[in-house]
Amino acid sequence: MIAGRRTKWAVLAVWVVLLAALGPLAGKLGEVEENDAASWLPAGAESTQVVELQERFRADETMLAVIVYERSGGVTPADQAKARSDTAAFAKLPGAQQPQGPFPSRDGKALQTLVPLTDVDVVKAVDDARDLAKRGPPGLDAHVTGPAGGGADMFKVFETLDGFLLLAAGSVVIILLLFIYRSPLLWFVPVLSAVFALGLAQSVVYLLAKHAGLTVNGQSAGILTVLVFGVATDYALLLVARYREELHRHHDRHEAMAYALHRAGPAIVASAATVAVGLLCLLAADLNSTAGLGPVAAAGVVTALASMTTLLPALLVIFGRWIFWPLVPRHDEKYLKPEAYESEHGVWSRIARLVSASPRVIWAVTAVGLVAMTLGLTSLKADGLSDAGQFVDKPDSIVGAEVAARHFPAGSGSPAVVIAKASAAPQVATAVTGTRGIAELGEPVTVGGLVQYEATLRDSADSKAAQHTIDRLRTAVHAVPGADAKVGGTTATTLDINRAADRDNKVIIPIVLAVVFLILVALLRALVAPLLMMATVVLSFLASLGASALIFQHVFGFEGTDSGFPLLAFIFLVALGVDYNIFLMHRVREESQHLGTRRGVIRGLTVTGGVITSAGVVLAATFAALATLPLVSLAEMGFVVAFGVLLDTIIVRSLLLPALSYDLGRRIWAPSRLAKPTTTPHSDQAKVLDPVG
Repeated sequence: MIAGRRTKWAVLAVWVVLLAALGPLAGKLGEVEENDAASWLPAGAESTQVVELQERFRADETMLAVIVYERSGGVTPADQAKARSDTAAFAKLPGAQQPQGPFPSRDGKALQTLVPLTDVDVVKAVDDARDLAKRGPPGLDAHVTGPAGGGADMFKVFETLDGFLLLAAGSVVIILLLFIYRSPLLWFVPVLSAVFALGLAQSVVYLLAKHAGLTVNGQSAGILTVLVFGVATDYALLLVARYREELHRHHDRHEAMAYALHRAGPAIVASAATVAVGLLCLLAADLNSTAGLGPVAAAGVVTALASMTTLLPALLVIFGRWIFWPLVPRHDEKYLKPEAYESEHGVWSRIARLVSASPRVIWAVTAVGLVAMTLGLTSLKADGLSDAGQFVDKPDSIVGAEVAARHFPAGSGSPAVVIAKASAAPQVATAVTGTRGIAELGEPVTVGGLVQYEATLRDSADSKAAQHTIDRLRTAVHAVPGADAKVGGTTATTLDINRAADRDNKVIIPIVLAVVFLILVALLRALVAPLLMMATVVLSFLASLGASALIFQHVFGFEGTDSGFPLLAFIFLVALGVDYNIFLMHRVREESQHLGTRRGVIRGLTVTGGVITSAGVVLAATFAALATLPLVSLAEMGFVVAFGVLLDTIIVRSLLLPALSYDLGRRIWAPSRLAKPTTTPHSDQAKVLDPVG
C-alpha cells in the first residue's frame, strides 16, 4: 500500500493534512515548558510540599532578584545614593513587588537590594534591572543574581535552544547525506521527511503537556530535536540502502520498494520499538523531568518511524530512480546473485575477512580495551552541579553570586523556607536558630494557622555544606511535637532532586535491561544472541561513561555532572547501541537461514557495514550539536552520546559482536532451530565444503 502506484499519493496527502492540522501547535511547544527546578520534583518531595504551602502566603508566585553592588575600596556616599535611587526604580519593573534595601555589607565594600519578581516576565525584569544597576559611578560594579537572575540567564539559553539545534542538526544531516549519497538531490527526501516527523512530534508533545500534565523542559525539547533528526536519518539510510539494492534486482521501482520495506522494515520497527519502550521506562522515575523525557523522546522515535516507513518510501517512488543521480541504480540480472552485490562493499568485505580469520583475538582485544576505558568511572562525579557549574561560561548571575558570597552570608539570596503549624511557632524558631549552619532567622509570617520562616544559610545555597545544613534543619524541626514542620527552598529542592535521581538510577536501569532483552528475544527468537548483544552494549556504555568522565574533568574542566546524567546516558547509549546491533544481527539471521551462521555473519557484516556506520556517524554528529551549547548538562549529554555511538558503531558492532558471533557459530541462535546441526553445504558443520561456514 505504501509503495503502490496510486496509494503513494494518498500517503503523501495524509501527511500534508496532518502537518496542516497539527503543525501550528509545534510552534507553541515553548509555551508549555517548565524550566524551574521545583516543577521537576515529584509531588511527595518535602520541598515540593513547601512550594504548594507557600501559595497560601502570597497572592503571586515570586522569584527573588538580588542586586549586588561592589567597590573594592569601599562604597561611597554616591554609591549609596545610586543604590537608593535604583531601589525606587526597581519597584516599577515588570512584575516587581516591594523592594527591600539597599543593605550594606559588614566590610563596607558592597550593597545588596532584594526585589521579589512575579513570573509575568522575569527575563525582561532582570534585563531592565541590570541596565539600571550598571549605570553607576565609575568603579562601582553591579550584578543581578539570586533565583531570578539565574533563572533569567537559564531561560535565555532555552529561548534560543530550539532554533539553534534545528539549524545545527539539519545542517549536519544535509552535509553528511551529501557525502554519503554523493548526490545533489537524494538528501532532500530524508531531510524533508525528518522535518515532517519533528513537526508532528512537537505537536504531539505540546498536546500531552497541555492536556495530559506531561512535564516538558528546555532539555527534553532540545533532545527531541536532535533525536528525531538523528534517528529518522538512521532509518532513512537503512531503507534507502535496501531500496537501492532492490532497484538493481527489479525493473519496477514500486516492486523494489515493496521488497525493501519487507526486508528492512522488521529491523527498523524492532529498533524503534526497543528505543521507544526503553525511553518509556523513564515513566517509572520519581523526577518529573526524567519521567517527562520518556514520552517526549518516545514520541520523537515513533514519529520518526512513521515518517521513514510511510512518507519517505512514498516520496522515493514518486520521484523515481532519477533522485539517485548521478549514481542511478539500474536493473541488472547479475545482482540476483548475492556475491555481485557483496563485491561492491570492498572495505567491509576485508573487515569481515579479518573477523573470520582471527575472531577470538579480535573479541578478546576489543573487550580488554573497553574494560580498560571503564576505569575512568572512578573520576565520575554525578552528585549534581552548582549554579556556577551549570554554565560553560560565567553569566552575570554567577558573577553576582560570587560577589554576594564575598561580602554577605553566602546563602542570603536563597534562604531555607520552613513552614509549620502556627501553634508551634516558638518551638520551631528555637529549633531553627539552634541548627548549625543557620546564619539568621527572618520574622515569622502567619496565615491560616500556618507560620513561615526564612532562614539564611551560612554557606552558599548550591554547596554541599548547605545541603548538609538542610538535613540537620529537617531533623531539628521534624522533632518539634505537633509542628508538622517542612523545609523547602532552593537548596532543599536541589537536595531532593539529587536523592530522587539516585533512586531512579537504581530502579529504572534494571527495568530497561529486562525490557530490551525481551524485545531482542522476540525479534531473534533466540537467547544467546540477545545476551551477547546486551553484554556488548552495556560494556560499551560503561566504557563511554568512563572515558567521558576523564574528558569532562581533565579536558573541559567541568566540575561534575547532573545527578540524573548516568541514567539518561544509559537510556540513550543502551537503546541506541542495541539499535545498531539489531540492524546487524537481523541481517545476519536472515543470511544464516540460507548460508549457515558463520557465512551469515560475514555476509551480514559486509553488506550492512557501510550503511550502519554512516547511520552511526550521522546520529553522533546530530547529538554533538548539543555539545556546543552553553549549558554543561546538555553539552555533557551531547558529548557522551556522540562518543558512545561512535564507539559502539566502530568497535562493538564492527568487531566485537561479529567476532563473538563468528566464534560461537550457530550456538548464538540457541535454542531456536538455527542452532541445530544441519547438513547443508554452507552450514557451520560443513567446513570442508565451505571453509568460512
